[in-house]
Amino acid sequence: MSHIEELRDVIHKLHGGKAIHHESVPVKEVFKGKTVWDGIVEVFRLEGHPLTDRAYAWMHDTGDPAKPKHVTVLHIDPALSPATAVRAFVIQEFRNNASAQA
Repeated sequence: MSHIEELRDVIHKLHGGKAIHHESVPVKEVFKGKTVWDGIVEVFRLEGHPLTDRAYAWMHDTGDPAKPKHVTVLHIDPALSPATAVRAFVIQEFRNNASAQA
């Protein structure tokens, strides 16, 4: 199974509807002059979802090559593009790490 098929299946499982791959978009997120994320976001058309017609997805490195994390973000404000979907994910990861260390 390709990574796009994996992501499609995860979108279906988490969000319902039918996900159809639309395009692959390179995204680089920089914060205070440092690259915090650099990769490809897969854009899917989403049929049958009550709130949106698009979803963004990518594989996230967890440090264990056998267990990558599947990230899915619905096209809902503030995530209205591949870049803002990544930004929302990065912010959430930062918050999760900060509260785990507190």
